[in-house]
Amino acid sequence: MDEFDYVVAGGGSAGCVVAGRLSEDPSTSVCLLEAGGAGDGWVVNTPAGIALMVPTKINNWAFETVPQPGLDGRRGFQPRGKALGGSSAINAMIYVRGHPWDYDHWASLGNRGWSYAEVLPYFKRSENNEEIQDEFHGVGGPLNVAGLRTDNPVPRLFIEAARQAQFRTADDFNGAEQEGVGLYQVTQKNGERLSAARAYIEPHRSRRNLTVITGAAATRILFEGRHATGVEYRRNGQITGARARSEVIVSCGALQSPQLLMLSGIGDATHLKQFGIGIVHHLPPVGRNLQDHVDFLFAYGSNSRDLFGISLGGATRIAREVGRYRRDGRGMLTSNLAEAGGFLKTDPALPMPDIQLHFVVGRAIDHGRAMGLGHGFSCHVCVLRPKSRGYVALQSADPAAPPLIDPKFFDDPADLEAMVKAFRLTRRILEAPALAPLRTRDLLTAGVETDDQIRAALRARADTVYHPVGTCRMGTDDQAVVDPALRVRGVEALRVVDASIMPTLIGGNTNAPTIMIAEKAVELIRKH
Repeated sequence: MDEFDYVVAGGGSAGCVVAGRLSEDPSTSVCLLEAGGAGDGWVVNTPAGIALMVPTKINNWAFETVPQPGLDGRRGFQPRGKALGGSSAINAMIYVRGHPWDYDHWASLGNRGWSYAEVLPYFKRSENNEEIQDEFHGVGGPLNVAGLRTDNPVPRLFIEAARQAQFRTADDFNGAEQEGVGLYQVTQKNGERLSAARAYIEPHRSRRNLTVITGAAATRILFEGRHATGVEYRRNGQITGARARSEVIVSCGALQSPQLLMLSGIGDATHLKQFGIGIVHHLPPVGRNLQDHVDFLFAYGSNSRDLFGISLGGATRIAREVGRYRRDGRGMLTSNLAEAGGFLKTDPALPMPDIQLHFVVGRAIDHGRAMGLGHGFSCHVCVLRPKSRGYVALQSADPAAPPLIDPKFFDDPADLEAMVKAFRLTRRILEAPALAPLRTRDLLTAGVETDDQIRAALRARADTVYHPVGTCRMGTDDQAVVDPALRVRGVEALRVVDASIMPTLIGGNTNAPTIMIAEKAVELIRKH
């Protein structure tokens, strides 16, 4: 069994940051284990490849939830990246940090060092912003942040529609003020996706002290007593392992980090004994506190070939766009699909935005899995700080089995009522005059007018917008899994570093915050 200073289980956004940064010290050896593939190739690097990956199992674990009573008993879809780079290899590349209040709230819960003023330097450290240079943004970091290069006029019509509906516009969702509607910045460079793997790992593959093993699915954390000593993993059908002289870092994400802890004997003892798993440490909060952005999608038909869809004319347009992409790194293939959006208040008296919109230049029905002839546009809306809390558990002692995922969408009635307001607000924008020339028909919500009809539509169609967090919660109380230094409570030499440590869901997309968490974690690890 090979030995390293640090073994990182999970090569997603956080794991890539941790391994890349720790290996900057040539005297420190790091092993990064990733269950999926290399996270490269045209389908990953071409931004529009998201349309092929999110609905399928290409670089995607493609999990499902248990049936959700709040969603009329439907199973939700839970895409998660299965490749080096994790979900940053399949996501919409949107660079959003959340609201400053979110991090001040974390600090108010007892997490010293996690206020907005204290995490901002780590956001800036990671960032190379091509367009915005001010006190809120970084230059020279590994993660390139840029404006979209699609040259598509339609997202600006959406922004104009929001203006017509009396909402403010925004040029930077990560600056002094989050509220407003505008174009998203994305983690791209020269029109290509820049995953965490491309940013933090690929430039440094020649480092002798950095070992990256793909196709390596972590099966359990190895312990001597309560001291973590390494990670067992399966590769090519064989079980082997990697020993850690200093620490094991778990970065498998909000759904699989708690699963790996439980498989390794850390969790609720009663639950683990059901599967014959030996107990290393009884820690009931593992897997609890699951939070996610429940989301609803509007969709409209359109005759515009500036929008993605299936038609002879659309195929001809895409063929031309392939040539443009290869030649100039511009055009439709650079699209992240969700090109514009915003952060808005359902009540002007609120202190900060409580909903987020993602405007999509195509028909994104059922996560893009419901294909049909024609073109169209879509708009997601989600409640940013839901009150519902779910959980992740085991459904098998087999590490290859998916975890049991129960987000408990709409379990708290306040979330449903907030979404009713969000529905009405979003429709005001989508039915504004600026978008009228594009609309041919309402594909999903025609005739939905009363609050009861809206509630029924939400239960019939709502689902995740891909931001699960919280299942290895950071804190100082007995419901925390990790402390504010991200060390797992009750054991030694083990940390969790990914979105699972978030105490509460931030008001925005979760990839940039996950990278920030990992940047800060590296400093914590170096301090021991």
